[in-house]
Amino acid sequence: MVKQERLIIENVKPQLQSGQFYIKRIVNDVVNITADIFGDGHDIIQAEVQVKHQKAKKGFNVRLSHDMNDVYRGVFQVTEQGFYTYKLVAWVDHGLNWLQGIVKKIDAGNNVKSELTEAEALLSYVIKHAEHQDAKSYLDHLKNVFRDETRYDESCVLVKEKRLHHLFSNIPNRRFAKETQEFKIYVDRTKARFSTWYEFFPRSASEHKNTHGTFKDCERLLGRIQAMGFDTLYFPPIHPIGEVNRKGKNNTTNALPGDSGVPWAIGSRLGGHKSIHPELGSLDDFKSLIHKANAHGIEIAMDIALQAAPDHPYLKEHPEWFKFRPDGTIQYAENPPKKYQDIVNFNFECDAADELWEELLSIGLYWAEQGIRIFRVDNPHTKPYRFWAWFIDEIKKKYPDTIFLSEAFSRPKVMQQLAKQGFNQSYTYFTWRVEKHELIEYVNELTKSDMKEYYRPNFWVNTPDINPYHMHNAPMPMYLIRYALAATLSSNTGVYGPVYEQMVSEPKLPKEEYMDSEKYEVRHWDWTLENKITHVMARINAIRKQNPALQQTNGIEFCGIENDKLIGYAKWNQDKDNLILVVVNLDPFYTQRGMLRLPYEALNLFAGQHVTVHELITGDSYNWYNEWNYVELNPALPFHIFKIEHYNG
Repeated sequence: MVKQERLIIENVKPQLQSGQFYIKRIVNDVVNITADIFGDGHDIIQAEVQVKHQKAKKGFNVRLSHDMNDVYRGVFQVTEQGFYTYKLVAWVDHGLNWLQGIVKKIDAGNNVKSELTEAEALLSYVIKHAEHQDAKSYLDHLKNVFRDETRYDESCVLVKEKRLHHLFSNIPNRRFAKETQEFKIYVDRTKARFSTWYEFFPRSASEHKNTHGTFKDCERLLGRIQAMGFDTLYFPPIHPIGEVNRKGKNNTTNALPGDSGVPWAIGSRLGGHKSIHPELGSLDDFKSLIHKANAHGIEIAMDIALQAAPDHPYLKEHPEWFKFRPDGTIQYAENPPKKYQDIVNFNFECDAADELWEELLSIGLYWAEQGIRIFRVDNPHTKPYRFWAWFIDEIKKKYPDTIFLSEAFSRPKVMQQLAKQGFNQSYTYFTWRVEKHELIEYVNELTKSDMKEYYRPNFWVNTPDINPYHMHNAPMPMYLIRYALAATLSSNTGVYGPVYEQMVSEPKLPKEEYMDSEKYEVRHWDWTLENKITHVMARINAIRKQNPALQQTNGIEFCGIENDKLIGYAKWNQDKDNLILVVVNLDPFYTQRGMLRLPYEALNLFAGQHVTVHELITGDSYNWYNEWNYVELNPALPFHIFKIEHYNG
């Protein structure tokens, strides 16, 4: 440790676990830096944040400003994708200390001839490091004046010039400066923070009953999905399905002839993770679908499920990657109380772990080479965390646009760790948060704790695995309520589409599963269906695309409403020039009324200020003059999405 070090820098924000993990941002985001910086005595302290992009030869510095209680603040913008590093540097500014002291003494009428002699060394340092000749000439002039005792009065005038203060401040002597460690930021493309996912099984895309769907059938549906405002189309695994221990309809353990099996039971005599289920089509068909989806503004999201059916080629080619019992049998996958007799897991503790990791990486790289840039990863919490950090990093080195969604419904710290290791988006507990206090508590946890720096939530209203209890045989308003909440609380949202639109919610009790689940059989859907749900979803998705406030998750504050069945929240974008107010009736059966108070403080308004709000669903406008305003919502349209169009002071 340098004995001359006099400063302390602590409580640096944002950063994660002393820099062990990187924080996340999107291209063109600003990063707000704060830190506690102080030293002994009463000297003037200066500080800056030094920022550098991984590919840049030279970084840039941003000076921090002093706030109350030794807090220093600064802001910088990240404009390129990839890693940035940043560190804080603080120093005692001897030039400004001298300047401040001598000015005070001059103002007090003290003689400062001795103090003027101290300027020699200070000015010489600035002259040496000044870039412009006019500055050097100016400082040389000051040195000459300060040396000349006959020009004492002139010296007392010159030390008060703003130009001298400016030069001392901008060309500081950082001798004995205190530095923090380097922290990292990863900057993603916009899609990582704002996306609208639609899921269906391609094998159920056929127009005809009892016919297996193909990628060509999926192409037919692209226009419909685009018109509904979805930009990401996610398929369950598209690989050959295992034939050994294949599951039958409704998860029966003995499949009947013609049963299609579970897509997540990957691998058979027809191929493995780099093959396509032949009934879906060819690789060329899949690449054609990717291309045509892109033309519709839709990206195909592919499922990475690192597991194998018992007849996957890997088990014959690389038995060392699996764990066998002494009697030669292999344990199938389990997630109690669920049992997956048609799936076996890789043994990440095997002696051939290096080869196993490389092969699994080659799967991701193979599909990235075919044009996939979004992966939904199945059950990542059942594989080593460090594996995912390596896997994601290796793929993004070659394909930096790649986005990974973590499908983990596990313990909070497990889900958080996966996000820290590099997943760009994460599944959440939203699917089970129904009551007002549950929603507020959970969203505040996501947006006001350290989670906001690294955990990007993706709110799914349902999945093929989850038919949540509140949706069992639910009325249509419940579908409208849940989608409105998911799509406005979170900037990433997803829906398992045909089941949701067609209100298929008959449960397979006592579990949160669907009766006649599409996981176990090919289903036939009416893809021409239009109803209130499809129209409302399309309208909400359009509103999301038109309003930057809904394209991020963290800028949110809940409103005061004296009714537990009404929830309201305001959202804003980075520049706070787009303000949105959402009010939702959580009761799918009855009209609810209440008085709502805007979060004026968060919106930089004052209580009772005149606000005009425009309802983006109905087109109605309202003028609010009071601090509390009346709202009423009928289950027929159980939510408002207001744009706060103008306000005056």
